Amino acid sequence: MHMFKHASAETSGLEGVVVASTVLSEVDGERGTLIIAGTDVERLAVQARFEEVCERLWEPYLPGLTAETVTTGLGRARVWAHAQLAELGSALSLPDGMEALRASLARLPAEGVAPLELGLRLTAAAAVFTAAWACRREGRGLPVPDAGSSHAADLLRLLTGETNSAKVKALETYLATVSDHGMNASTFTARVIASTGSDAVSAVVGAVGALKGPLHGGAPGPVLDMLDAIGAPAHAAGWLEAELIAGRRIMGMGHRIYRVRDPRAAVLERALETLEGADGSTPRLELARAVERAAEEVLAQRHPERPLRANVEFYTAVLLDQIGLSRDLFSLLFTCGRVAGWIAHIAEQRATGKLIRPDSRYVGTR
Repeated sequence: MHMFKHASAETSGLEGVVVASTVLSEVDGERGTLIIAGTDVERLAVQARFEEVCERLWEPYLPGLTAETVTTGLGRARVWAHAQLAELGSALSLPDGMEALRASLARLPAEGVAPLELGLRLTAAAAVFTAAWACRREGRGLPVPDAGSSHAADLLRLLTGETNSAKVKALETYLATVSDHGMNASTFTARVIASTGSDAVSAVVGAVGALKGPLHGGAPGPVLDMLDAIGAPAHAAGWLEAELIAGRRIMGMGHRIYRVRDPRAAVLERALETLEGADGSTPRLELARAVERAAEEVLAQRHPERPLRANVEFYTAVLLDQIGLSRDLFSLLFTCGRVAGWIAHIAEQRATGKLIRPDSRYVGTR
C-alpha cells in the first residue's frame, strides 16, 4: 500500500498523488482507456453480465466466488432487501432520491454479517431501495423481487414493470460500465471509512454521500434538457454558441481525468445504437451525435488548450431515457452499478491497507 506522506498546498484535490495500489481498475486519461478487473471496459460491458462483473471485482479479496454464486446470492439478497422495507420508516419518503437511498442503506444491519453476504446485501438493497423509492413516488406498490432473475432484468422489472430483452441488455451494459472507475471521490471515501475498521454499510453510505455531490456523480438529466432545447441537428452549433456566450457550461462535455473522449461514452453510445435499432428508431441518437460533434468544435475554438470531449454523462442520459427511466433516477442507477466497485475497494482496503491519514500543511496564523 503506497500512502502519501505530504501533500503540498499546490496539490489540488490530491491530483497525481498515489494513495493505493489496486488490482481493481485503471483509468488512463491520456490514452482514454479504462480497465476494470483486468478487462478493457469496451469488451467487459459487452461480454459480461453484471453478476460476472461483480465476481471479477470481488474475487481477489472475497475468494471462492463464481458468477453463478453471485447470481444466486444477489437474487436471495434482493428478496431479503424487499423484506427490510418495513423497517426503513420514513427514509423512502424523502423527496430527493439520493437522500432517500442514503438514509435507507444506513438502516441496514452490519454486525455479525460475513463480508461477502454484506456485499451481496448492499448491492441488492441499492437496487431494491431505488425501485421502492420510484414506486412510492409514482403511487404504486413495489413488486416482489424474482430471486431467479438476473440482477439487471429484475431491476428493470421492479422499476418499470417491463421485461424487454433489449432494454435489459442496455441496462446490463450501463451497470457494468459504471461499476468502477479508479480512485474517484466516492471510492476514496469508501476506502477511507473502511481503513478505520468501520463496517461496509458505513463505507457505502459515505460513498453515496460523495456520489450525491454534483462535481462527482454529476447530473446526466440536464443533457436531456439540452437535447430537448436544441431539437434538431441543424440547430446545435447556434444553440451551443449562445450557451457559451451566456457563460453556461455545455452539459456532458469534459472530464477531470480524460483528455480524450471518455471510453464509457463510446460503450454507451453503442448500447444506445443497439437499443434504438431494436426499437426501429434512431432520431434521438442522431441528434445526440450531432450535438456531440458540434460541441467538440465549438469548445475547441474557445478552449484550444483544453480538450473537452464527451463524458459518461452524455450518453448515460440518452440511454437511460430510452430504456424508459425518468431523469430523477439517473444518479440512483449510477449508484446501483458503482456499489459493486465500492464493495471491492472496501475489501481490498481491509486486505492490503492501513488507516488512511494524510498530512496537511498549516497556513494559518500562530
